[in-house]
Formats: sequence, structure tokens, C-alpha cells
Amino acid sequence: MLRIPIALSFLLAFSAPSTTFAQDPSKSIESQTGRIAVETFAEGLEHPWGATYLPDGTLLVTERPGRLRLVSTDGAVSDPIDGVPDVLADGQGGLLDVALDPDFANNRTVYLSYSEQRSGGAATSVGRGRLNENGSALSGFEVIFRQEPAVSSRHHFGSRLVFAPDGKLFVTLGERGKAQQAQDASNHLGTVVRINPDGSVPDDNPFVGKDGADEIWSYGHRNVQSAAIHPETGVLWTAEMGPRGGDELNIPEAGRNYGWPVVSWGRHYSGKRIPDPSTRPEFAGSIHSWTPVISPSGMTFCTGDMFADWRGDLLIGGLSAAGIVRVRIDGEQFAGEEVLALGSRVRDVVQAPDGAVMALTDEPAGRILRLAPAASQ
Repeated sequence: MLRIPIALSFLLAFSAPSTTFAQDPSKSIESQTGRIAVETFAEGLEHPWGATYLPDGTLLVTERPGRLRLVSTDGAVSDPIDGVPDVLADGQGGLLDVALDPDFANNRTVYLSYSEQRSGGAATSVGRGRLNENGSALSGFEVIFRQEPAVSSRHHFGSRLVFAPDGKLFVTLGERGKAQQAQDASNHLGTVVRINPDGSVPDDNPFVGKDGADEIWSYGHRNVQSAAIHPETGVLWTAEMGPRGGDELNIPEAGRNYGWPVVSWGRHYSGKRIPDPSTRPEFAGSIHSWTPVISPSGMTFCTGDMFADWRGDLLIGGLSAAGIVRVRIDGEQFAGEEVLALGSRVRDVVQAPDGAVMALTDEPAGRILRLAPAASQ
């Protein structure tokens, strides 16, 4: 990965260095492939939600209350970046995911998803702006997509941002607690949408020229907060939260209906049964489901050399699982899993340039944890 020297003004934007994160041999966990050292890489973040690496190795991190920050290569956390849009930080809403334009090295464009107050309630929006050279501000921020309709609810905003190899942007959207609306392809509730980087609609989207919202890629989802592109196939994978049981791992296919709330591997919170997906073959099936739930949020494919035994595995943040769920896959099939227990709700998982695994903890005093193979004793 190209490493660009950090300008002096960029360094001055950071607060004093955080607590030293040198490896503590006593802070490790056992995995199926050996002991894993767990360090606090950065701290003092309020409900960190999404993160992505810049070309120079610094992390761009969102905080749900509405702040965007840079975290330096030594774990120092910057002051909030200017130019972030106003967000509705209420319930599960706030500033959500962050992604870099595929041509970031030339255009420095950053994409954000967030909950936005609108007439009729709130909904998830996506916008983009240019990050200045010293990393202190976004300029020219513009909204490129708005989920419709806005509704009165504090729940299920989604939302992950993932660029496909062809440059199209996938956005995952929750059904905002309006479960029945997820079966209506004329709106964006409970969908995965696919747009061009400027927000326009690709001509080959499945509902273009048909009944259904042009931006929709797939629908019938509940609340998708995990998404990643398979590094070899270029295909989108997602994980979504079920109700009382029934979290799902999916490969969303163009135009397919994933069944919520008509079918689910879980039950309603009241305990009322929901028909199993196998009873309705017209709906697309999942790769795997979890009961009890893991509450998936954030995920990445492991591609680095540091965890060679994990290469090709999915690493999924677990809120209920209080750690990272490592999923082994064989082609497009589930092949096993283990929970890496960290004792904290994990909102997002990203892979560092050196191959370490970074986990964002969903806490008022949130941290970024660094996982690496423990040194041999």
C-alpha cells in the first residue's frame, strides 16, 4: 500500500498521544489457531461506528453522536473534523458508516451515511465531501441519496457503505421498524440499494423500468449493518440482524426478495412464531443463520499475511456476541465459526495495512482494539 508522508499541519490536528498500547502479554485470548494478543490501540471515542483506512495508514472513524475523527498510526485521536452534516443522534441513529471513493488518492472524496431528520420523521441518507490535505475538514459536502420514506422511528437505520470493483456503491438500509414495508419494493425500507458514486441509478439495476424503486438491488431485509465485497469474486456479502433469533448471512442477489417479515429463522419479540424460510421457496435463502443471535455489525474478509490461517474468512463484529465472529467459508457455503470473545460490543471490524485486525467497541468510552498473533513465549 502506498504510504504518503503526513504533513506537519496534519500532526498538529491530533490531540496528545493516547495511553501507550504496547503489547501486554496478559491481555490475550485463545483462538482455534493460537493465542491472540489484544491491545487498546486508541480510546476516548464515543460510540465509534465505522472506520476506514486512508492511504497513509491513518484511520478515519465515525462516532454515532455526529463526529468524524482521524486516528494516527500511533493511536492519537484528532479533534473533530469540520464539515460533517447535521445528524439525528437519537436511538440507533446518528453518524454511521464511512467509505473512501475508489479514486480517493486523486479526489480525496469521503462518503458518509447518517440518520437525517426530515419531514415525516427520519431516514438514512448518504453524502460525500472532499477531505482537505491536513485532514481537518470536509468541504463541498452534498447529499447523493436519501432513503424514502422518512418515518417516525428510532430504530433500524442500517447502514454500511461498500464500493464494488466496478465502482458502484452499495448502501444497506434497515426497515426502520416498519417490518411490513420491507416487502414493498416501491420504497427503500429494508433494502440494499446500488447507486453510482454521484447518486445516479445504474442502468442495469434490477428494477429500472419495472415496478419498484430504481435504486434497489435486493429487498425483504430487516436491518443490515454488515457488508463486505469478497476479495476474489467481487460479490457483495451481508449479515443482518434477525428478531428474537435468526440473524442471517447472505449474498444479496439482484432483484431477490429475502423474506422479512413473512419468513425468518427467529421469532417476534413477543414470542410469536414466524414461518421458517424453507416453507416459502420463492424467497431467497441465507448462507447461514444464528440463534441465539450475534447481532452482526461491520465485517471484513481477512486477506493479510499476519493471520495466514484466517485468510479468506469473514470477520464479523458481534454486539450480542461481545466480540468478533470468525466465519470460515468454502466457496459460497458456511464451513464453521468461532467467537473471539473480547468482552465488549463490537460495532465494526477492519483490517489494518499490516494485517492486524482492528475492532471498534460500541461504548460511551469506546476504544479501537488491535488483535495480532501473540508472541511466542
